[in-house]
Amino acid sequence: MQHWEWIVVDDHSTDGTFEALEGFAAEDDRVRVLRNDRNQGAAFSRNRAMDEARGTFLAFIDSDDLWLPEKLATQVDFMSTGIDFSFTGYQIVNEDGSPTSKRTDVSYQGRFGYEDMLAKKATLGCSTVMLRRSAIGDLRMPMLKSGQDYAYWLSLLRSGIQAHLLPEVLTSYRIRKNSLSRNKLRKARQQWRIYRNLEKLSLLSSIRYFLTYAVRALIR
Repeated sequence: MQHWEWIVVDDHSTDGTFEALEGFAAEDDRVRVLRNDRNQGAAFSRNRAMDEARGTFLAFIDSDDLWLPEKLATQVDFMSTGIDFSFTGYQIVNEDGSPTSKRTDVSYQGRFGYEDMLAKKATLGCSTVMLRRSAIGDLRMPMLKSGQDYAYWLSLLRSGIQAHLLPEVLTSYRIRKNSLSRNKLRKARQQWRIYRNLEKLSLLSSIRYFLTYAVRALIR
């Protein structure tokens, strides 16, 4: 697949990453590098990239994850029937990139709406998502330290868009021991805050969805 642009937002790194990225951009005009003037976090950086995007579709990839070579072409073809929001299955890999046996979002099929994702019926990994840019308008990720991607999917689904699953492993999701996403207690607290503070669910609805979330998290 040749027609793409890669917008890289460097979140004020200090280890030479920005200089290396500038080298890539100098060699390929499809690569655009932006740098935050201070560390701003994932939500700010993703929103900045979305504001700069010019293509028909948006796809996200975090710095420690990997796409399979056919990921973009396969997903664009999947969305060519008019789908506005899609996500794929993914495989968990260790810090060194070695694959584990854990594969996620490959045993389901179909599409998911707002209530489905409140109940976390699918994981919907950020680095697997592709969006049609014209469909999302000005909706952007909330400025949360963690869980901003999940909160964003909910806002899109609440608007009436549905998330369509392509149940193929097209992304590798790297697990690091000390990453924010590995802290299950912190994730659970953030899940509760999203239900109550962002989605404004009633206490009873929040409890019901949180219990469903907890059960699914244990199973996965």
